[in-house]
Amino acid sequence: MTVRTTPAARSVVANLRTDATAPVPFSVEFNPPRDAEGETRLWRAVRQFERLHPAFVSMTYGAGGSTKDRTARITGQLAQQTTLLPVAHLTAVGHSRAELRALVGTYADSGIRDILVLRGDPPGDPLGDWHRHPAGVTYAEELVRMVRDLGDFDVGVASFPQGHHRSPDLETDTAYPAAKLRAGAEYSITQMFFGVEHYLRLRDRLAAHDPVEGAKPIIPELMPITSLRTVRRAVELCGRDLPAPVLDRLHGAAGDGPEENRAAVRAAGIEIATELAQRLIDEGAPCLHFVTLNFAKATTEVLANFGYRATAGP
Repeated sequence: MTVRTTPAARSVVANLRTDATAPVPFSVEFNPPRDAEGETRLWRAVRQFERLHPAFVSMTYGAGGSTKDRTARITGQLAQQTTLLPVAHLTAVGHSRAELRALVGTYADSGIRDILVLRGDPPGDPLGDWHRHPAGVTYAEELVRMVRDLGDFDVGVASFPQGHHRSPDLETDTAYPAAKLRAGAEYSITQMFFGVEHYLRLRDRLAAHDPVEGAKPIIPELMPITSLRTVRRAVELCGRDLPAPVLDRLHGAAGDGPEENRAAVRAAGIEIATELAQRLIDEGAPCLHFVTLNFAKATTEVLANFGYRATAGP
């Protein structure tokens, strides 16, 4: 099966090379909304970010394909109804090869040529055992090859600054993103982190493991913190912990009351994200990728600290 495509006028890597946004290109991640109210909020954020001209935007894909239809529909709308470059997530978990090929065809029919390929988390418990679909694929590397064989797609993959929680050690973990890049992926987006050293060591490990593939863009993912409870849950789902210095700052802001001081936590979170972003810019990161949870305000505040300004609506 081959998906009929036409060469894309834009791609993630091309946009990173040509983006004149100061001081570095940025991108944002959206999630498929659960209901009509959530969809209204999503589109409000979309239009706000559209005025800031991100290099690309990505739409996530629920564990086990739980949001497959919404992901495909809304990513298609982003391609057809906005000036943004959408990147569709595609995960292997819970899907046969035939289902995966069909979804890639759906993306192509909507004009989407940029796909972020992921093995995906098991439904129910993201940290639980991973089981291959009987007619599916085992590794993201296989899915990269499948997508590239189907047509003229630009493919990104995931990388893990602290190592994937299923990897026995960092050396073993480094071999996986390198293999995905060799299979045809053109860049990787990291799992979120709160210590820049983790990103720098990942970059060093990939370059040492494979100098050619390690030279491809490694895009760091950041999450401006607006709630201590929310960020702790997000980090737990990654199988990681918040660094002690970050946790201490957030605890100090949250206070000792029965409810956290959300305003103070939010202010500390914006400061932390700004500091991480500045260090990453100084270290030559090719782009800053922000987890937004479908809200624009926190991310736009961080971007404003670096001189990003909205233009008139498209």
